[in-house]
Amino acid sequence: MHPDWTALGRVAAVSVGVTVAVVVVFALGVLGLARLEGIREEEGATSALGLTQATLCFLACAAVVAYGIHLIVPS
Repeated sequence: MHPDWTALGRVAAVSVGVTVAVVVVFALGVLGLARLEGIREEEGATSALGLTQATLCFLACAAVVAYGIHLIVPS
């Protein structure tokens, strides 16, 4: 039995890439929440842009997690 090192390398590269992407998207969601809180403290108003950014980023992270669970759990 000989492992396919090329396939293993591809899987590792994709795993690292997706992990970094999810962390970046989550960080952008946290940045959107920080914007929302910053504007709320300064002006007493809410920022639709910050709320929209946070919502979209957190939904994207939830979609990636749901897809991962879908792949792991047998049908």
